[in-house]
Amino acid sequence: MAVAEKPIEAVAKLNYARISPRKVKIVLDLIRGEEVKTARSILRYTPKAASEYLIKLLDSAVANGENNFSMNRDELYVAQCYVCQGPTLKRIRPMDHGKAYRINKKTSHITIVLREKE
Repeated sequence: MAVAEKPIEAVAKLNYARISPRKVKIVLDLIRGEEVKTARSILRYTPKAASEYLIKLLDSAVANGENNFSMNRDELYVAQCYVCQGPTLKRIRPMDHGKAYRINKKTSHITIVLREKE
């Protein structure tokens, strides 16, 4: 029984990004399945904080594909992109009457996977 070959993938990960996963997911949904050139244009003109992180991450994934796997930049597309929640930084906000309210600063683990078109 022959085993199907796994397609070559270029992966880039960003761990412990100081942005909420919920905010990143909104922008990731815009670029999923798009060509790299189109995805970069979308990210460049999307007015969200996550766009900055994702542009750098996309460029890193493209560089990984070109340098490590000899992939053609023009043939790449975003095969997968997802975000997982990282550890939460817990901070305290002093309030009146000696109370303290908790502030949860969320972090994200972001992954982008690129493949070549067939």
